Amino acid sequence: MAKKSVTKKKNVKKNIARGIVCISASFNNTNVTITDEMGNVLCWATAGGLGFKGSKKSTPYAAQQAVESAMEKAKEHGIKEVGIKVQGPGSGRETAVKSVGAVEGIKVLWLKDITPLPHNGCRPPKRRRV
Repeated sequence: MAKKSVTKKKNVKKNIARGIVCISASFNNTNVTITDEMGNVLCWATAGGLGFKGSKKSTPYAAQQAVESAMEKAKEHGIKEVGIKVQGPGSGRETAVKSVGAVEGIKVLWLKDITPLPHNGCRPPKRRRV
């Protein structure tokens, strides 16, 4: 049988001026995704992907490093202005937002919290009798 030749897809550097930084801060990890205005993913970084293991993934320092890594990749695409969406209750969310604003050459246009909140959703478990 003949082997199929696999061609690698080239990383195409786009010239995009505005983008959206989506920060998802859970109790265990922090994900940072940078998209264009249509929602197409340009680059991403996670605290776990940077080498933080176990409980160190959920620290504010790990979130800061994830944002800095993602923003360096985003600068290659030409991003100058960003909006920020923050989701989740994690400990790294405040530090991550501050880190986006501290990146040189990036202007923050807006900040939005998109954490889902229940409007009296599921019934809580029954009261514990001790």
